[in-house]
This record gives sequence, C-alpha cells and structure tokens, in this order.
Amino acid sequence: MIIRIRWRILQYASPMSATTRITVTLPTEQVAELRKLTDNVSGYVAEAVARQIRHELLGHDLRRHQEEHGAFTDEELAEARAKILGSDASANRTDAA
Repeated sequence: MIIRIRWRILQYASPMSATTRITVTLPTEQVAELRKLTDNVSGYVAEAVARQIRHELLGHDLRRHQEEHGAFTDEELAEARAKILGSDASANRTDAA
C-alpha cells in the first residue's frame, strides 16, 4: 500500500517534460501578486497544480486505507508526524494538543 501511494504521489513530484498550452482566467489582483512573486508564472502555476494533485491523491489514498483497515490509531498518527515533521516537531505538536 505504501509503495503504491508513494509512486502515485511521486509522479507529480518531478517536472513533467511534455507540456500543453492552456488559457487560465484569474482575478486581476491575483495576477498582480503572482507577477511580484515570480517571473516564471507558468512554472509557478504548474508547481501549485502539482502540489494540489499530490494533496488530493494522498487524501484519496488515506481515506481508502481507512475504509479498508479502520481509522488510524494515535500511535500511527504520531509515527507519521514524526516521519514527516521530524521527531521533535511531532512531540511538540502532540504536547500542544
């Protein structure tokens, strides 16, 4: 299960070589702020879209895992936080909650 999840997410982690030109309509204020942040608007938007796709794929896989195996235990969640955020960050977050 973990290997499949990682593979699906990693597909969107690296830059894709083939591109397709599209037109996207954004509010004028967003475009102005975007241009302040980067000269590469296409690259910035592509990374934002890839991040959102990874987020949605991970959420889908986590929901499906819980449907098949039950809810994550507190221990499993703590272990995942430690792996993602590092042991110290996980301990601090758990204590704060």
